Amino acid sequence: MVAGSGSRLNAGERARLAAIRSAESLAALAAETDAASVHDAYFAAKREWFDLQGRALADASSDQLPGNRVGVDGQTFCVHGITHADTRAEGRFLRQHVDRFLDAGAAVYVEQGVRSMYFSSFDDVYEMDDYAWAMERCASLDSDPPVYDALDVPFAGLSTNLDSLTTELRDAVFSLIDSGRHLYGESFEATLGDVASTFLMSHEDVSTGMDFASFSKSRAAADDPTKLGDLQDYYRRAFLPQPLEREWLRRHDPALELLTHARNERMADYAVYHSTADTVHLVVGAAHQPGVTYYLEQHRDGQRRGAEFEPVG
Repeated sequence: MVAGSGSRLNAGERARLAAIRSAESLAALAAETDAASVHDAYFAAKREWFDLQGRALADASSDQLPGNRVGVDGQTFCVHGITHADTRAEGRFLRQHVDRFLDAGAAVYVEQGVRSMYFSSFDDVYEMDDYAWAMERCASLDSDPPVYDALDVPFAGLSTNLDSLTTELRDAVFSLIDSGRHLYGESFEATLGDVASTFLMSHEDVSTGMDFASFSKSRAAADDPTKLGDLQDYYRRAFLPQPLEREWLRRHDPALELLTHARNERMADYAVYHSTADTVHLVVGAAHQPGVTYYLEQHRDGQRRGAEFEPVG
């Protein structure tokens, strides 16, 4: 899956996408949109970005493993977003494609936790240190890391708290709505999901993609991996460019920002620093894919330097 050419947008709409993409801070975004506050600017930009990105993207259905391709100093980096739901269907699908990548001489790196889930028998699939890196930085914060169920590596020793109970309630409601799809139809399901998302999502959830649509698309792709492209495209529409999402999340929960969007930067740096292969495949959670791609593009454009990378541990 790659971005469309933008041919579905007129010149003004393409310029609008470029303006949002170029904003390096919420203050700059507010100035660009003439919003009354950074809060208003963030939510207005997310609505506009979601619509314009949706019309610019090509059809995502594929029996291949979809991904974004970024060229960096003669290397090709391919970022593949997955559900990491630990399903047999996704495991078989991924192993088939990774076998093909390795046979072609490519390097394969995976988000921390994914190797033990799907690739434990693959000697040539390498696990990145993004989770360990984030936890090392969380240790320097005054507050404990949040309980965040989207991570594939659990937090040891953390007791159940209000956040985890809210997450359980949200997922239970989303699951109930999703289970009624065949009875009520997709349109009604989507409407109920939007209503539930409005009431059950926090400001942090908005920035990490924890809404009903992502829940439903993730469940569908876990059972049928040919739908991964649809899930990937959803996250590309749901997330603003990384500087904006990261600033928004830091304002609300600095630890969660380290454990989510900040790891995207780490994974991009890790792959660029470690690999010398002509083609490098990165297999990451679909919610990480837009951010990892963003930071690889920063390397491509000379705005990041791999030499600054220091491994954890």
